[in-house]
Amino acid sequence: MKLRVVSYNIHKCIGGVDRRYDPARTVACLAHYAPDVVLLQEVDAGAKRSNGDHQASLLAEGLGLGHYAWFPNVTVRGGGTYGNAVLSRFPLAEMRNIDLTVAPKKRRSALHVALHVRHDQHARTVHVFNLHLGLAQYERRIQVENFVDCHPLYGLHHDTPVVIGGDLNDVWGSLAGWLAPHGFRGVERRLRTFPAWAPMRALDGIYVRGAVRFTGVERGETELARRASDHRPLIADLTIG
Repeated sequence: MKLRVVSYNIHKCIGGVDRRYDPARTVACLAHYAPDVVLLQEVDAGAKRSNGDHQASLLAEGLGLGHYAWFPNVTVRGGGTYGNAVLSRFPLAEMRNIDLTVAPKKRRSALHVALHVRHDQHARTVHVFNLHLGLAQYERRIQVENFVDCHPLYGLHHDTPVVIGGDLNDVWGSLAGWLAPHGFRGVERRLRTFPAWAPMRALDGIYVRGAVRFTGVERGETELARRASDHRPLIADLTIG
């Protein structure tokens, strides 16, 4: 069965160049790729800068994705919070937030959902983890070590389909080497996603483990993808075994 996953740091739906709040633009940017699952970072709820919107529900409705999970990580000065969200075409059987904070750094986490992916008469549970990792190399190393030891990842069978992605802040391309001993595979060529208007760094990534493989990975290249955020979306086409 096929699964299209998009990872996107939406920058609170604020344009990377024009600094304009425009959730409709974010919806249009994502809709172009017709995703099954969307991993979003920097998703506001109740913040003044985003009109008090609960962006996870707003974007899910706009994209016609009937299932979503959201968890706040950071409190916004003046009120509200922001965090990670997963939007899905498929029902969510489980959801939990995994704290990956390394004190005294900013609060970070992995949002986990288990999807019931159905195609024709076949169904499979796919575990998805949406990460937003820290800015410092040592911080990311600790976060990855804590992540691979976390429940429920640690207890999953090696053949269970697992997808992890997000804004990994992987400046030096270290994560592939850190994740490989735990069975995770990425793509051979990392795609540059930041800054959106002229990408120089491959900060965002998607990795898989178990009975799932990549059939294609691309970076958003539309005009909206260049303007809607300070990151480009990363689009992965997967086949679930």
